Amino acid sequence: MTDSLRITKEEVKRRLDSGEEIVFIDVRNPGPWERAARKIKGATRIALNELDQQLESIPKNKAVVTYCT
Repeated sequence: MTDSLRITKEEVKRRLDSGEEIVFIDVRNPGPWERAARKIKGATRIALNELDQQLESIPKNKAVVTYCT
């Protein structure tokens, strides 16, 4: 995996407002994801324990934000 950084929701909003494309990846496991009342529209769900196997499917030319609750 690559190095990771923490990003605030305010920074994400600023970057989206400036027109930057951001790929959101929801890393919750299936059960918590299914029960969640909130999901980011357009986010891709990849369980955290599957992330290494899915790296090839994640765009390399856009910012990527992973999240869970």
